[in-house]
Amino acid sequence: MQTRQLGNTDMHITPTGFGSWAIGGSNWAYGWGAQDDGDAVSAIERALELGINWIDTAAVYGLGHSEELVARAVGGMKKKPFIFTKCSLVWNDKNQISNSLKAGSIRRECEASLKRLNVDAIDLYQIHWPNPDVDIEEGWQEMARLKEEGLVRHIGVSNFNVEQLRRIMTIAPVATLQPPYSMLRPAIEHEILQFCMEHTIGVIVYSPMLSGMLSGAMTHERVANFSNDDWRRGNKEFQEPRLTANLALVELLKHIGSQHDRSAGEVAIAWTLRHPGVTGAIVGGRNAAQVEGIIRAGTFRLSEEEIAKIAHFIAAMPK
Repeated sequence: MQTRQLGNTDMHITPTGFGSWAIGGSNWAYGWGAQDDGDAVSAIERALELGINWIDTAAVYGLGHSEELVARAVGGMKKKPFIFTKCSLVWNDKNQISNSLKAGSIRRECEASLKRLNVDAIDLYQIHWPNPDVDIEEGWQEMARLKEEGLVRHIGVSNFNVEQLRRIMTIAPVATLQPPYSMLRPAIEHEILQFCMEHTIGVIVYSPMLSGMLSGAMTHERVANFSNDDWRRGNKEFQEPRLTANLALVELLKHIGSQHDRSAGEVAIAWTLRHPGVTGAIVGGRNAAQVEGIIRAGTFRLSEEEIAKIAHFIAAMPK
C-alpha cells in the first residue's frame, strides 16, 4: 500500500488507518454497544497484516480501554505501527466525561496514555476538542512542552476551526488536524482543507462512512435494533427522515462499487481520499471481517463521472 507524508512530520502513512473508537466498549457515554475484546484485537491485527501502518485512538474511547486493546494487539510485533492518540476529554470515578485543556490535566493524560499503550513516546498526540475555548493556548503550550521533552513525537489537534488553528500556530507548529469528513459532512471543503494545504498541516479525517451509515451494512432493521448503549440511537442521521434518504444514497454507492468489486463503504472512504488536502482516512472495524470489507478503499479511485453522480444525488436529498 502506498504511503503519503503526513503534514510536516517525518511519518509516511497509508491512505487508511485503523480507528479505535468503536472497539472501546459500552461502558461510557459514546460507546457503540457491547464489544468482544478478542474480536477487537483480531481486527487490529488483520488491519496491520493487510498493510495499514497507523492506528488512531483516544484516551476517552472506552475510558482507557481502547488504548489498552491497541497495546495488547501490537505488543509482540517487531515492526509496530504508528500510534496516534488524543487528550482533553477526562472522566471521574462515576464515568462522567468533561473537557479540560489545563496544562496539568494534559500532562496527566499523556502519562496515563503512555502507560496504557506501553510505549516510550506517542507518535502523534492530539487535542481532541477545542474546549474550553479560553484554555486553548494553555493546552497547546503544554503539548509543545511534551514534544520538547520527547514524551510525544508530533502534536496535532482534532475538531479545530481555522481561527483556532491560527491562534495556536503562533505558539508551536501544528502537525496535523483531525476533522470529521464524509459526503454527508463536507463542511471542511469550504475553508479548512485549503488552509491546511497552504500551511502543510496533515489532515486525517474521521467518520468517512459516517459512523457506519455509509458502510453498506446498515438497514432500517439494524438501526431499530441498536442496543440502548449505542450512541448512534440519538444521532439524527440514523433517524427519520434522514435515515431513509441516507440508505437510498448507500444504494447508489453499492451500485458504483459493484462495477469495481468494491463495497459501498470503500466508495465512501475513497470519496474522502479524492481531495488533495486529505492525507488519510480513519476507518474503524469491530472484527477482522469488517476490516477486510473496507481495506481496499485506500487504492480505489473514483472517476469524475462517479463523483458527479454522487454530488447530483446528494444535492437532491432532503435537507
